[in-house]
Amino acid sequence: MSNTRFPKGFLWGGATAANQCEGGYNEGGRGLANVDVIPYGEDRYAVMAGKMKMLDFDNEHYYPAKESIDMYHRFKEDIALFAEMGFKVFRMSLSWTRIFPMGDEELPNEEGLRFYEEIFKECHKYGIEPLVTITHFDCPIHLIKKYGGWKNRKMIGFYENLCNVIFNRYKGLVTHWLTFNEINMILHLPFMGAGLYEEEGRNFEKDKYQAIHHELVASAIATKIAHEVDKNNKVGCMLAAGSVYPNTCDPKDVWEAYKSEREGYFFIDVQSRGYYPNYALKEMERKGIMPIMEVHDKDILRENTVDFISLSYYGTGLVSADPEVNKFTEGNAFPTLKNPYLKTSEWGWQIDTLGFRTTLNALYERYEKPLFVVENGLGAVDTVDENGEINDDYRIEYLKEHIEAMGDAIDKDGVEIIGYTTWGCIDLVSASSGEMKKRYGFIYVDKDNDGHGTLERKKKKSFYWYKKVIESNGENLEF
Repeated sequence: MSNTRFPKGFLWGGATAANQCEGGYNEGGRGLANVDVIPYGEDRYAVMAGKMKMLDFDNEHYYPAKESIDMYHRFKEDIALFAEMGFKVFRMSLSWTRIFPMGDEELPNEEGLRFYEEIFKECHKYGIEPLVTITHFDCPIHLIKKYGGWKNRKMIGFYENLCNVIFNRYKGLVTHWLTFNEINMILHLPFMGAGLYEEEGRNFEKDKYQAIHHELVASAIATKIAHEVDKNNKVGCMLAAGSVYPNTCDPKDVWEAYKSEREGYFFIDVQSRGYYPNYALKEMERKGIMPIMEVHDKDILRENTVDFISLSYYGTGLVSADPEVNKFTEGNAFPTLKNPYLKTSEWGWQIDTLGFRTTLNALYERYEKPLFVVENGLGAVDTVDENGEINDDYRIEYLKEHIEAMGDAIDKDGVEIIGYTTWGCIDLVSASSGEMKKRYGFIYVDKDNDGHGTLERKKKKSFYWYKKVIESNGENLEF
């Protein structure tokens, strides 16, 4: 079969985040980060959402990020497995506190810089391009304790210092960068997204939008530095994407869905177009949460827009304007009504492959910039059978259908897509639940929710299937 759907040079690969796979939280001079102190268990959501203050470890909770899957010590083994699948690209993130343990130092930690340099060189040894997220839900605890996290403008300078160091140090080793992971998550999980928590006497909503402004300015500054340091650098923004449907054809429901989609677009409107959209300015004015902006911020945003738009896609949303209907809303970070036309995963996430195509089209039409799908996958319980095999046909089916939808967006609709990295290409700690049993990977890691296991790596059936997908540039999806 001829390769007509996916362009030549399409970047197939997988994605991880430092805090969900790296471990080694107190090794190599690394400092403590917000993502380290988010516990497993019933308090996890309250901490992520900033409703429960937790800035250190205690004896009552288990903290899965401390060890994660120990990629800190096993990255060579893991990258070799990615290479065996044929990865063209590996999306990963940096741990800010591995490079600046406190976050506000003038000089970086050389041991941390060397660690990532080794990873990048290991990737290049196999012809794998690193795609690096600078900040993937990652903020030094010291910066939260001393400065209040991203609501403080000083954070921009600390982030700028980080960017100056990494762009210069890794020139020639990394050319694809993302500034902030799922930047719209600040609105839903502000401690995870920006190191914010509710404080007595402060307007939490106003703090969120101030933090958003600071991250948007920091993102633009990062883009500027990246382009100045190396003309080959390409910088992208990143949003948690997914079209939102109205519950009925009642115009009030349609308007509610429109507003809900726009809430996610807001960040990318600024990063891609270079200015605050009027709808966002009006809403912030109306709510009395307009962030303080310095005189040159508008110029910085306008002159340093991103090169491409990256996104995570796990499903679509369904909303109603009727408060009675909304009582039945389900979900964690992104609440949604149950769509009767869709199947759900074991964790209640609604699976919508056509919605993926819709979302890709909507983003491309809105921004007219290349897209990069950097997260898509199925969290599921995997079991090792009596023969030591893991037959995860359900995952293969999920990915097959999504790749087909993405192929349609490229081939039938003309959407420009750079690449596709499945989420959690190796089993890792779930960001939303802190679980290990919610597995996404092609590679099984022997570890349970309580942290027990050998950490042994084992290939699943999907490992061999994805290898064929990459070999055929997305044409052979059979299993």
